[in-house]
Amino acid sequence: MSEDKHNLFGGTPYQPQGEIYFNDGREIELLDFMYAHPHLKDMRGNPQKVLDAIDEYGKTRKYLMNIGEYKSKTIVDLIKEEKPHTIVELGGYVGYSAIAFGAALRNIGGKHYYSLEMNPEFAAVISMLVDLAGLSDVVKVEVGPSSDSLKRLHEEGTLNHIDLLFLDHYKPAYTPDLKICEELGLVSEGSIYAADNVIKPGNPLYLQYVRSTVQEKKKSFGQIDSTAPRGNPNLIYDSQLIEGWEPSGVPDAIEITRCIGIQA
Repeated sequence: MSEDKHNLFGGTPYQPQGEIYFNDGREIELLDFMYAHPHLKDMRGNPQKVLDAIDEYGKTRKYLMNIGEYKSKTIVDLIKEEKPHTIVELGGYVGYSAIAFGAALRNIGGKHYYSLEMNPEFAAVISMLVDLAGLSDVVKVEVGPSSDSLKRLHEEGTLNHIDLLFLDHYKPAYTPDLKICEELGLVSEGSIYAADNVIKPGNPLYLQYVRSTVQEKKKSFGQIDSTAPRGNPNLIYDSQLIEGWEPSGVPDAIEITRCIGIQA
């Protein structure tokens, strides 16, 4: 990465500091920053201005592990192109993606954005910033482990199909959570998955799964631990790596996977 590119990210304050770069109080500090912001009035009901202020905090105060403005454009463009009705994100953190993608979803006439977040404190931050952005009519925050929330929403009849699944939570949970969606029939032909951080820090098991053929998945299907989600190996996937950058300026990528059919 060039020096000019590095400078675009605001220098040192926008880099992770030491080994701890989340859940150390910075998420609540973000709320204090937002609601004490001199342009708070302009933020109300304006998703882009809320995103700009979150970026400002990350650049000038403390790093935030959001998808960031560069990679989020990839998903926003995908939403504009595919026009999904229902989006589910696994891992909401402080709501950056929920605001960016929820606004894009509303703009194309979509109806439901479910943000599944395990940490109750983070979920509260998401809810407050989504409300500030004026997106509470579209974005709903669900608190609890993603696997439990997916099953509960399906059992309640709240969630019957996912048009776009955004994975940005605990990396080892990407594949089992996708398999849960497959087993429940929440994803099918036409569904699209966007998985963040497949380069930094990386997720080789997930990439192997979504890039496997039906034959390859069937071969390993019987070897899966009976207590783990087994998925539906008959779903045919077409997967593509889209390069981008972390908010810190570190190269990363999003894996865009399309379910293009079902093999009998």
